[in-house]
Amino acid sequence: MGLRGTGFLLQCYLMLAAAMYFDLGEQEEKCIIEEIPEDTLVTGYFLLEPWDLKAVTHSPHLGVTVTVRDPNHEIQMSKRYGKFSKFTFTAHASGQHYFCFQTNSTRFSVFAGEKLKLHLDIQMGEHSIDPNTEKTKDNMESLENSLSHLIDQMMYITRQQEYQREKEEAFRQISEDTNSKVLWWAVVQTSILLSVGFWQMKRLKDFFIAKKLV
Repeated sequence: MGLRGTGFLLQCYLMLAAAMYFDLGEQEEKCIIEEIPEDTLVTGYFLLEPWDLKAVTHSPHLGVTVTVRDPNHEIQMSKRYGKFSKFTFTAHASGQHYFCFQTNSTRFSVFAGEKLKLHLDIQMGEHSIDPNTEKTKDNMESLENSLSHLIDQMMYITRQQEYQREKEEAFRQISEDTNSKVLWWAVVQTSILLSVGFWQMKRLKDFFIAKKLV
């Protein structure tokens, strides 16, 4: 493995050291949900390993199939990877995105009972600058790359703010519609109660007149 490959693995291991993890059975699929703004670059790093590192694994060539669905539940990407890899995509719509992970196994389901652990780190937006550019002797090129990185971060923050404003506007509209419906329902209930009260009073008055009690 070359120096670049070793650096990539080291970088990914450092990222996954502080990432979340969850158990994943052999041939099992699990999904998580992330809120992602539109036009956001998403990068995911994952590592699949046995839950008990001391135990002997029966599936040395196990891999992971990653499937991403957009807020409309349409598949945005689906690809098979090895035990350790990364995936990237750009969100085409704002909202909840579904990340599903399924282990690949050639064993029969009766024997596929090994318990595994999936480490996962999902990052949004541009998060790193190419180290080769940082080490370049051309200071202008390095400065240009840093400015581009800052612009990407600002665009990501702007998209996040716009997405949050859209959610707040939608929530406010739902609240206003609900309050309006509650108000009209209260008016209808009051009208019904008044109508029933007047009708009962009229019926009672007619009864007293018929019985010559008044």
